[in-house]
Amino acid sequence: MRKQSKLLFILIFLFFQYHKAQDSLMISANEFLAVVKNYHPMALKYQLQNKIAQSEITKARGNFDPILGGKLGEKNIDGVQYYRQKNIELGIPTWYGIDLTAGYQYLDGEKLNSSETKGGIYSMGITVPLAKNLLYDKRRAALDQAKFASKMTEAEQTVLTNELLLEAENTYWEWVQSYEIYKLQNKAVEVSKKRLQLTRKTFEYGERAAIDTVEAASQLQSFELQQKEAYLNFVKNTQQLQLFLWKDNREIYEISQLIYPADHLSDHTAYSDFEFLLQEIKTKETTNHWSVQYYTQKHHILESERKLKWQSFLPKFDFTYNFFNKENYQSDYLPLFDNNFQYGLKLEIPVFQREAKASYQMAKIKIEQNKLDTEFKKRELTTKIETYKNELLNYHTQIALSQNNLVNYQQLLTAEETKYANGESSLFLINSRENKMIEAQEKFISIKAKFLKSFNKLKWMNENFSL
Repeated sequence: MRKQSKLLFILIFLFFQYHKAQDSLMISANEFLAVVKNYHPMALKYQLQNKIAQSEITKARGNFDPILGGKLGEKNIDGVQYYRQKNIELGIPTWYGIDLTAGYQYLDGEKLNSSETKGGIYSMGITVPLAKNLLYDKRRAALDQAKFASKMTEAEQTVLTNELLLEAENTYWEWVQSYEIYKLQNKAVEVSKKRLQLTRKTFEYGERAAIDTVEAASQLQSFELQQKEAYLNFVKNTQQLQLFLWKDNREIYEISQLIYPADHLSDHTAYSDFEFLLQEIKTKETTNHWSVQYYTQKHHILESERKLKWQSFLPKFDFTYNFFNKENYQSDYLPLFDNNFQYGLKLEIPVFQREAKASYQMAKIKIEQNKLDTEFKKRELTTKIETYKNELLNYHTQIALSQNNLVNYQQLLTAEETKYANGESSLFLINSRENKMIEAQEKFISIKAKFLKSFNKLKWMNENFSL
């Protein structure tokens, strides 16, 4: 994975250098998203969070690890050896709350307790919960909850990663929008410069009034101001784009010169794909959305906690049995309660059970709260989907209207220029028509950008469904 990541960065870097050799740096939307996905700190952070969740599962499984222990000791006062002991023990916790033990103990000395057994002795034992912790206990709950938490983290990180990619992609198309507006203003300035030159020549020949040169110069100055503003906006959006560009060594990609988009608003596949996207998202169930899956896994965690709290109503009633066999003696296992054994029964019953009742009640309330959160999230997703669909359809309609409007303004400007050439119009009217056409062109660019951003919202919403 690391090698693939480095290879991707090298390919993108070479792409930049190729265009740099042609006096410009260019990047496409797909290349930009690949950089964000593989190198952005937040994307890497989300991946690490999933690894933490997997480590939590391993940690919970550690509660079932066998435990090997040993002890060595001696007590001697005034030359009297009170005791000398050596023992080793292996404890094996099992899934069903039963604990198995096996060990060896050697004990010798002059001051031993009467209950102690001299010499070496082997033992095997079992502890069985007969009520509380038999069906469910903290060890099983911890492992179950860690597994659910891992799926919960996966759901959360998937949504967060897709939100990051959505923000990045929309930032890219806002950048493209500002660049196309900047190019539009550049073209307007060039046209206005030529018109001013032509107007001055016709004035010198006595064909136009002096006020026409003032009108043409005023129009040029207005366009130059708009050009500067468009350039400033393009630079700002380039800086915003830079926030998403990172290197393999987790350093931000410093842009030493302006970069330019390799894609255009009009070339996006969204214009042909949006209907398929609308049909596809109709088949999705909100239950399968990763945001809802997050709450589903949280419900499983809370349900596990409720089961664990219910165990507190049961009495703690444990049975322990140990079989002994002295060193160098023949084993005699049966009957179990006849010879070489030790057993015990331990009973604990909380009298009022106030802690158990309160804990169980709180666990149930948390489940109800999570159900409310789940229903709200489903409703929120449904509303967002409908909003994005309406936006997408509305902007698609606006694109057609804006395009027709732009054609009309172009025809009006062409007609006005023809009348002006025939002496039937004025430069003021031409400038007025030209201003309207440029406004319409900017509006057309803006609507296309809004359409693509709405498409991206719906596209990444669709990506957030697990099925």
